[in-house]
Amino acid sequence: MMETKSPFLDTLFLLRKDECITIFSDLKEISKKEEEDAADYFEMEFEKERLEFLSDQIDCDKETAVWAAKILYYSAQLYLIRENTAKDLNKLIPKFKGTKNVSSILSADLSLRFLPQTILALQNADSEDPLIKMLEIVLQQFHYSGIGYDLDLENINWEEELKDKTYRKLYLERIVEKKAYQLAEIPFINKLLIAEFGMYKEVFWRELKIIEN
Repeated sequence: MMETKSPFLDTLFLLRKDECITIFSDLKEISKKEEEDAADYFEMEFEKERLEFLSDQIDCDKETAVWAAKILYYSAQLYLIRENTAKDLNKLIPKFKGTKNVSSILSADLSLRFLPQTILALQNADSEDPLIKMLEIVLQQFHYSGIGYDLDLENINWEEELKDKTYRKLYLERIVEKKAYQLAEIPFINKLLIAEFGMYKEVFWRELKIIEN
């Protein structure tokens, strides 16, 4: 994508292209036009990624994709711009009001996969920052994007959570990619991983323990 002179859109393009982010000098409100352009952009990006997970049954949830992009954008900008922002945190980091399903999870992930690095940067700056807890709540809800980050996921029914075979495949692949031991040693997930590895466990993840129920 070309530069648009929109801080919001340019941040998204640069982050997804080069995995780096620009911090601007002040917080600018995101216009309706920027949201619409972002929705179209994420729909194209979703289509590219869908080629990898080989499912024509899952469509991009554009509304959720834009919500997640705004969360990421504002949380990154708030890393440096904190003067008089405390009163606006709930407005800048709004709760998710849509329907959580595989489509919304994968659409949100287009941006939220970068959120753990943002949280770590905030923690290094100020571990007591109230923004950190707000962002961790977002990741608890969309924990596919938080794989590899230490989250409290004790109350999840994993059998129900991973019942969709496409989502299950992607979830397991990311656990392996991130070497997320905390998740990989949950008995239900561990059993799925060991079944996937078959005789090649030593190749894929030699150090992973086999958890007996």
